[in-house]
Amino acid sequence: MKYGDKLIRMEGVIVEVHDGCVAVDLKGRLGYLKIPMRMLITDYPLAVGQEVAWNMSFIEQLGPEANDKYVSNLDVYNRRQEEARLKNENNKEAK
Repeated sequence: MKYGDKLIRMEGVIVEVHDGCVAVDLKGRLGYLKIPMRMLITDYPLAVGQEVAWNMSFIEQLGPEANDKYVSNLDVYNRRQEEARLKNENNKEAK
């Protein structure tokens, strides 16, 4: 990497708590992040409105080639989502 690594402290507020994930609104209107519960370190029960913080760095692209396995998995996922959406629409029309 051509640039020096710089850790950046990010902060956010928990906006959703589910069985397997937590959603966080990033402070400073930087967006929304949903993470698996296993990535969250806590000593307290989780609740909407609690503040969280973590350290980030810049994302670095590792090379020009796409990982074919991930592209294939994403295509399969998108195809299944579309099939489920069409099936739901057809079921609504049939009623």
